[in-house]
Amino acid sequence: MKGRKHVTISEIINIIHKGEKQIMKHNKFASVIGRIFVSAILIFLLFYTMLPAVNFHDQNFIIFLIISILIVLVVNFLTYVKNFFSTLGQRHRTVIVGHDPMTGAPIYGANPDEPAEPIDLAKPLKYGFIVIAVLIGFMVVASAVGIQFFNASRYRDLIMITDGDFTEDVSELKMNQIPVVDKDTASRLGSRKLGEMSELVSQFEIQENYTQINYHGSPYRVTPLAYADPVKWLLNQKNGLPAYITVNMVTQDTELVWLESGMRYSPSEYFFRNIYRYLRFSYPTKMFDQVSFEIDDEGTPYWVAPVITYRIGWWNGKDISGAVLVNACTGESQYYAKEDVPQWIDQLYSSNMIIEQLDDNGRFQNGYLNSLFGQKGVRRTTYGYNYLAINDDVYLYTGMSSVTADESNIGFVLVNLRTKETRFYPVPGATEYSAMDSAQGQVQHLKYTATFPLLLNISDRPTYFISLKDAAGLVKMYAFVDVAQYQIVGTGSTIDEARRNYRAALNLEDDTIAVPKDEKTVSGKVEAVSDVVVSGNTCYYFTLEGDETVYTALVTVSERLPFLEAGDEISFVYTEPEEEMTTASVVSVEKIEKGQETQSQPESQPAAELIPVVTGQADGEETEIEESQAF
Repeated sequence: MKGRKHVTISEIINIIHKGEKQIMKHNKFASVIGRIFVSAILIFLLFYTMLPAVNFHDQNFIIFLIISILIVLVVNFLTYVKNFFSTLGQRHRTVIVGHDPMTGAPIYGANPDEPAEPIDLAKPLKYGFIVIAVLIGFMVVASAVGIQFFNASRYRDLIMITDGDFTEDVSELKMNQIPVVDKDTASRLGSRKLGEMSELVSQFEIQENYTQINYHGSPYRVTPLAYADPVKWLLNQKNGLPAYITVNMVTQDTELVWLESGMRYSPSEYFFRNIYRYLRFSYPTKMFDQVSFEIDDEGTPYWVAPVITYRIGWWNGKDISGAVLVNACTGESQYYAKEDVPQWIDQLYSSNMIIEQLDDNGRFQNGYLNSLFGQKGVRRTTYGYNYLAINDDVYLYTGMSSVTADESNIGFVLVNLRTKETRFYPVPGATEYSAMDSAQGQVQHLKYTATFPLLLNISDRPTYFISLKDAAGLVKMYAFVDVAQYQIVGTGSTIDEARRNYRAALNLEDDTIAVPKDEKTVSGKVEAVSDVVVSGNTCYYFTLEGDETVYTALVTVSERLPFLEAGDEISFVYTEPEEEMTTASVVSVEKIEKGQETQSQPESQPAAELIPVVTGQADGEETEIEESQAF
């Protein structure tokens, strides 16, 4: 037909081929985009899980980079990877067939004119392995430059220790100020308190932080609540965690502190409200140490995240340069340099870091080789530590022992956990565990277990204070053990009784005891007297005529107290009450004289009557003296 253009078959084939090429090009482009997207998703999930600091001083970041490169290679160049491993060690050449000129038998062999085919290692794969090798080499070199053999003096100087005066630095606590709650007891008290709240116990549990802080001048342990499981989180995450728990370490008062606005940031949260993930995405380049829970002076909950810096080599000699404070309710955060951290922060340095630095300081006093061979002047921390509250700061206490001695200390150190100020006190004596064994030996028939000691100043003497627990974990008795002479022990059902027995034991050892200035002697006529049982011990409450003070005395103070009556004349030594207390404790009784009314008796009654007297208790049974003459 005129005007119609004829298309040949070859042209049709060319058009089809061009279409196929366009489709293949489009599919290839879509495949590349898809692989890149998959790689990005996998790398993000890896970062979301590992949470490394985007910082080459963080070893986890190097490991993250290596794994990320492997992900990219596997996802985007899978064909090259498969070919590489399938042809690894193989060389392909053409096989030719010949004939033996003598026998005519066929002979097989490689073509000598054809060069061996090299292994096909694609450029992306090759470059990826090169980068991985460089990163691994960097890690090896970075670790090598910080080894202790070349940097012993720098490890020693990570913590600077000065000598201190114990009697000046550690003031003597009054008996009603001694902390008696350890972490285990705080956990039991907290669990009991949460169990009282029926509306909470089914939805939340207690996070076992129990950070020790100073709050309003008293030592406390504080910890937040946590979601019981993912379902409970889903039901309650909108309002956040409603409260946290405080335990007064002196009075054992446990309080569930309710918040107007719940805590929305905590370790028990999921996704981006998890405190660790929130910190990482807010401060991607900072390296964080162990995050702790504290409250400020107004009771506002905060997460304290110490910021790590390395002072030796590339990533050795870990230390703290500052901290990020995160409001647990609002998520507001701010970074503070170490010297600008608020006063109410009590634990900027973790205990494990301090113990490690103290061990390095003691090990490298005279260089690295001396720590292995001569060991002159080498010392180490004992196997345990505790905390002291001094001047609104929390101090870590631990003993220091010679590296060759296991049963004795050469002294002890106190470390301020906010400033890292460290003082050494050269007081030779028993280790903490030796003191614990000594305290348990005093009550071995009761099979009580000793808690780790607390170091106190008792009459200007370093003294271990120990709680003694029964099999159920309940505190039943207390003990004071002299640091210098650990065979000197005073135990009692109350702290006052244990202290009196300790002082009496020291007197038996001809040690001079300073009498506190707040002890006074008084005499008078008893106006009223009553007895009650406190912690298994009989305690007598009485008043004197013309005196409004209420005096208290344990039965162990004097064996004549059970016969005290109104109208008797009494002379005794007592301790003046504290401002917040309403009673004065009797330390010793000098004399008791019967009043005229009690002395007059009927003619038919003997002048001295034999009456039964309860003198003590053993395993719940009263021991009775059949004949005891009442004065």
